[in-house]
Amino acid sequence: MFSAFRVALSMCVPFFVVATVSVAAMAGEVSKPASASTVVPSAKEIPPDEVIKTVTDEVIAIIKQYPKLQSDADRKKLSLLVEAKLEPYFNFAHMTKLAMGRNWRNATPAQQTVLIQEFRTLLLRTYSVVLLSYEDNAPEFKPSRMAPGDTDVMVRMEVKRSGGQVIAIDFSTEKTASGWKAYDIIVDSMSLITTHRSSFASVVRDSGIDGLIKQLAEKNRPSVQKGQPKK
Repeated sequence: MFSAFRVALSMCVPFFVVATVSVAAMAGEVSKPASASTVVPSAKEIPPDEVIKTVTDEVIAIIKQYPKLQSDADRKKLSLLVEAKLEPYFNFAHMTKLAMGRNWRNATPAQQTVLIQEFRTLLLRTYSVVLLSYEDNAPEFKPSRMAPGDTDVMVRMEVKRSGGQVIAIDFSTEKTASGWKAYDIIVDSMSLITTHRSSFASVVRDSGIDGLIKQLAEKNRPSVQKGQPKK
């Protein structure tokens, strides 16, 4: 099964990450809300490791509302709810720019806008599919090495799969005006950005930037998301 995971990884690394963490914690409790007397720090003050834990807790809460996904309507509703929760924690504009590499400068502002939109849609929508593909796992966060003034921090985590296999997961996070956001995820040394940069460059070389946009749009079609052959 692990070989299948690596095949799917090139398209949906971030969603495997959240899925494994979320499904693992389904049997646990979601963090309790702070009491009225508790001083809650602003989003800008929350450290990156807490940001990653926060998105995990929020997705867990969503999953608990849908213990059994038996219909397409439930899957669609879950997908939309998860997208809304994930959105604040990922810098999709930066991720798209990094994945495009030098070709980003060759894209017009209009093309850049569409690329960000399509790349975001691909990543977020794939999550709901991957979410149903993995069994319970036990996530373990590693202490972050962060010095005062750091604006780029790696958050490390491990997921223990059935059979004892441990998968290392690293989140590259950056400090933005609205708080810490993830801009790359590395699973067992496989980077989301590096993987897509290679594939994007190949498509742009053969079909141009419009060709890449067309390919991403085709992948985002509902029939393709469900694994049905493209027409």
